[in-house]
Amino acid sequence: MLRFYKTDPNTKDIVKLEKPETDCWIDMVAPTDEEIAQVLDITKIDADLLTKMRDDDELPRVETSKTATLIVIDVPAIDDDADYITYPIGIVVTNNNFVITISPRRTNILRSFYKNQVRDFRTAKKTRFLIQIMNAAAAEYLRVLNNIYRKIEAREGTLQKATKNEDLVDLLMTEKTLVYFTTSLKENTVVLERINKGVVLPLYEGDLDMLEDAIIENNQAIDMAGIYREIIQSMTETYATIVSNNQNNIMKFLAGITIVLSIPTMISSFLGMNVQFGIIGTDPAAAVIILIASFAVSIATAIILKKKDLL
Repeated sequence: MLRFYKTDPNTKDIVKLEKPETDCWIDMVAPTDEEIAQVLDITKIDADLLTKMRDDDELPRVETSKTATLIVIDVPAIDDDADYITYPIGIVVTNNNFVITISPRRTNILRSFYKNQVRDFRTAKKTRFLIQIMNAAAAEYLRVLNNIYRKIEAREGTLQKATKNEDLVDLLMTEKTLVYFTTSLKENTVVLERINKGVVLPLYEGDLDMLEDAIIENNQAIDMAGIYREIIQSMTETYATIVSNNQNNIMKFLAGITIVLSIPTMISSFLGMNVQFGIIGTDPAAAVIILIASFAVSIATAIILKKKDLL
């Protein structure tokens, strides 16, 4: 998908263009070969700056060439299985006054730019646009981390009755997501620090404050991901202990029931042998007496086991 946007100089609103103009924003999502060729023809930049961004595994970094500067960051998203993942988005600032965003899939962090919801957004202010995108990425991480925390809290309610491995696996998958997030956020921090030095792109008035906000939010997201990961590790250990304890309680209950039920069987087997037992052997009510005695012993045994917390 290929689209062109530019800020209207009068209304300051973002407008969609039919064809590219100087100081416009070129947005590329999972671009085709034809779309890449079209953008290369317009911007005259090195082809590998765009073609390499088709890979979902591109790492955050800053790359410069004679024609443009490429900044790659990782952003959060939801995959087809409704799990959180990270994938790269590239921001290319060309030497001939174009800004290109390119990603293998659509990202939520650019939606606010489409809808004129970003304050002081101007497509002509390329460095600020880049910083605003990175700020939006950090904010998106914080939003997703809050959703993950709510998921963790919801899981706490199932701890006491946890008996299934699926419950434990779900927590482990969430921990895996947090590991990916922490790695991506730390790599984004390296990119932010390079930009903050002012050697990648020129920084103008107000850019430093905005960049500082992006760094703070990014570091906050790193801290949150680390805290939530520690919480999950603690919950996972507790989960495993509770699952094992619940299974032990079940086995203890079954063992107690086996003991209680084995008493009537044992008495009946003993008295059923070809041995004389005096009046019991000739009394017409012997079967009832034996039955009552067996149940009495079983009930007494059950009471004793219950008092000792063995049943």
